[in-house]
Amino acid sequence: MSRLKELRKAKGYTQIKMQLLTGIDQSDYSKIENGRRYYTFEQCKRIAAALDTSMDYLAGLTDDPRPYPRNTQKNSL
Repeated sequence: MSRLKELRKAKGYTQIKMQLLTGIDQSDYSKIENGRRYYTFEQCKRIAAALDTSMDYLAGLTDDPRPYPRNTQKNSL
């Protein structure tokens, strides 16, 4: 989960800011960030969008933090 914390800090976001951006309670977000809790698919999607990265990067499947092109349809998130 260090990638998650590194990305958040690089953006200058606090855990409270992440709560506002993702709808994930700060205490739950803290547990996710520190590896004490796993995120759901939906939470991962929200976090990736908030941090402008890909879900693959958060999952450790790629070392490239750049996001894929986003779907511009209304229901994409």
